[in-house]
Amino acid sequence: MTPFLLERLHRAGMRDVVSVEPATGGLAALAGLATRRDAPPLFVKAFADAPDDDVFAAEAEGLAALRELGGMATPEVILAGRELLVLSVLRPRPSSEAFWEEFAHALARLHLSTTHPRFGWHRDNWLGRRRQVNSWEEDGFTFFARHRLLRWLREPRVEAALDAGDRAALERLCERLPDLLPVKPACLTHGDMWTQNVMATADGRPALIDPAVSYMWAEVDLAHVWTTSPPPEAERFFAVYAELTGLDEDWRDRMPIVQLRQHLAVVAQFENDWGAAGLIRATLAPFRKS
Repeated sequence: MTPFLLERLHRAGMRDVVSVEPATGGLAALAGLATRRDAPPLFVKAFADAPDDDVFAAEAEGLAALRELGGMATPEVILAGRELLVLSVLRPRPSSEAFWEEFAHALARLHLSTTHPRFGWHRDNWLGRRRQVNSWEEDGFTFFARHRLLRWLREPRVEAALDAGDRAALERLCERLPDLLPVKPACLTHGDMWTQNVMATADGRPALIDPAVSYMWAEVDLAHVWTTSPPPEAERFFAVYAELTGLDEDWRDRMPIVQLRQHLAVVAQFENDWGAAGLIRATLAPFRKS
């Protein structure tokens, strides 16, 4: 893996890179930390077989949007080409309640300051190795059902994991979304905010990587943090975020439905789905016909 990344960097003209060490945390792409002669290290990411030519351009655009529109810290983009993405290096997040409380303020600011009249984005982008369709919709329930839930039913792994009753239950859930979820505005969302994508800047501020941005419900981001094993010190994050954004007391009850989108994406892309198929079936159980 590291010789592959080193060759890609040299081919892109970055010949001062002398070695690449594997980086952990990502699931879809090959990633490493590149050491250079007399220069700071870099983070590099590439696909052995890229899903499309625009995958890294779309990711770089998402990082810029989070930073420029929402005030979030993100890594500096050094190179976003067809074959690889090169970024400045962030630090692992500190294990402290203060960090997570600061992150709650940053995420609330992102969501509250970027409301938008429509749901979607001006282009499609990528969630892992699958294209995220962002066609504009006026209605959030239609957008979520069409482009974030039902679109996964066509994926071969999802077809294999869910039976006809599960698929019919998902369709019934989509029809009932206006009864199950409150009306919320669209805002700029990170779109893939599992806890591994929460990092820190050199001075310890919260920073984000690996976005799949769109204008969507803020709770898409909240659900992803909530359901991906946040550490104990993150408990304060949820209380602060709820207070800053005026979340009602029932928000936790909505998380399994909102997170269905990510569980479906995991099943679609990975042979080991880390229990996602079971969580999908559990959430759909009330919508199955007996």
